[in-house]
Amino acid sequence: MTYFGRSLFTLHASLQNSLLYMRTASYLRKEQLIYRAWYGLRRLARVFESRNAKFPLCEPSKNGGGCGDFGNGGDWSNGNCWKPLRPAVPFLASFGFDAADIVRGRFRFLNDEADLGNNPDWAAKGKDRLWRYNLHYFSYLLTDGGISEQSAQHLIEHWIAKNPPGTQDSWDPFPISLRLVNWIKYLSTTPSIPVWAESAVRSACMQASWLEDRLEYHLLGNHLFKNAKALIFSGIFLCGKKAERWLAKGLKILRKELNEQVLSDGGHFERSPMYHSMILEDCLDLLNVLTGMRSDGGEAATRNFDDATVQLQEIVSKMAAFLRGMVHPDRQIPLFNDAAFGIEQDPEKLLSYCEAVTGRKTEDCGRKLWSFPYSGFFVMAPRPGDRLIADCGAIGPAYQPGHAHCDLLSFELSLKGRRVIVDSGCSRYAEGEIRRYNRGNAGHNAISVDSGNQSEVWGAHRCGRRARPLYARLGKGEDNAIVFEGAHDGYRRFPGSPIHHRSIRWTANGIEIRDYVDGKGTHSIESRLHIHPDLAVRQKNGAVLISDRHEKLVEVFLSWGGEIETVPGWYSPEFGIRRRCTVLRVWQCRAKLPYSACWMLRTVNGE
Repeated sequence: MTYFGRSLFTLHASLQNSLLYMRTASYLRKEQLIYRAWYGLRRLARVFESRNAKFPLCEPSKNGGGCGDFGNGGDWSNGNCWKPLRPAVPFLASFGFDAADIVRGRFRFLNDEADLGNNPDWAAKGKDRLWRYNLHYFSYLLTDGGISEQSAQHLIEHWIAKNPPGTQDSWDPFPISLRLVNWIKYLSTTPSIPVWAESAVRSACMQASWLEDRLEYHLLGNHLFKNAKALIFSGIFLCGKKAERWLAKGLKILRKELNEQVLSDGGHFERSPMYHSMILEDCLDLLNVLTGMRSDGGEAATRNFDDATVQLQEIVSKMAAFLRGMVHPDRQIPLFNDAAFGIEQDPEKLLSYCEAVTGRKTEDCGRKLWSFPYSGFFVMAPRPGDRLIADCGAIGPAYQPGHAHCDLLSFELSLKGRRVIVDSGCSRYAEGEIRRYNRGNAGHNAISVDSGNQSEVWGAHRCGRRARPLYARLGKGEDNAIVFEGAHDGYRRFPGSPIHHRSIRWTANGIEIRDYVDGKGTHSIESRLHIHPDLAVRQKNGAVLISDRHEKLVEVFLSWGGEIETVPGWYSPEFGIRRRCTVLRVWQCRAKLPYSACWMLRTVNGE
């Protein structure tokens, strides 16, 4: 290539990247742009970021309480500076931690273990950002069975000594939000008020001040929700004028975000079952604390929280019903949109916690159909052990598509209690090959046109042009069949304006999946089905037989539209895990539109 040719290529690539950035930024809210600019300028100027920053302690409230009483004769041990939360029922314990490992300084997050020693290296060199964030969350303080006060004291005081204000990662708003809640939970449930709590409470006061000045309005979504929860916990736990302000501000944000983030059908607006579980636990924690305050201090103590309490009661009821409808027969969530196992509490634990907090049990009552039209999920459950969950909803809030995947019209399928057709899941958040696979079309059970993604996902969490659902419906058809139908416009930007339509029909004899691509011209079309890696896949006479160690589960073949081949793919049910799986693939290199194809999934025993 000549110098002139290389220059033109570089110019074209730069122009395309600029257009991609513009398309991505065009969806952001005005407040996001303003706060991104403000926080960016502040970082450049290093304003308020000095590690030697001094923070005023919490000023005394009208009743004389406040962190400023420390060292000034204040009787902080009797609650003038802080007061334990008194939840109505115990909070859920953290899971996945071994108390003995934590004491020795051995930490395991995202299926990646590191020995940081008794005096941990909080910078955790060599680990990615999400791992480091988990280290700073301090969730391990709340492990089932707990860790000793001596060990907790050492970890907290060592963290305070090694992480002055402004330290990278540890003083980012999101880790602060989770850490504040976890410290406050731990201190509130400690049998006796420890003498060493003074340093922890002083630090909590500084962290809450830092957080208040750096609320994540540049991101919004679940980050701002976590910020609000931390302000509320801090405002109730600490005393003084600042604490009163944090509580008022946190409640104000909470009321607004509940209305926006929890959709009318109970789903969380980022459309990730994992983040739905996270926000549900947050709501239950908040309701638990407010309910406990009423029981402990009477109506006068919670008069200002009544509207938030009522709102939370309504929200958790809807969110619990959504979660109940979305679980597979193995009682775990589907893996759409950055969902993975082992990060949030299991659905059954969340539903039990909800029952304990609210006094109401969430039942599925043997329903065969679940429609969540605002979230875009549709569930078929014709008999116990069998479940198909289809996705045909918006990729998330337009201004925050960070957890969006190219999974419109994709689905997951369980048969006889076993997962058979799976989503590829989420292995990591850092940009890379597996991240592109998990987010892109290749990682889902849908149609690809011209090897393109239905939404313009790029980077770790960004998205330019987005696929939009055109219609989605679930109901009963002839012969008592359950029928889902939907379409999206993700490929309309391509020549010929292709539109993908899909219908899924479940009868007594099996499942029929019809794809129809409308439009003009000749295109390459690929359809993929990810098979769970624990299952055996065998091709025979143009069909594919899928079975586990005990029995045959389903036979897959095409009624029309091409031939099935098997290719390798990835299955990432947890962060840090990549398992090879078999993908059933149908590829037409030159398909003239309109194009149609039909997968048939027939249970082997004919049921």
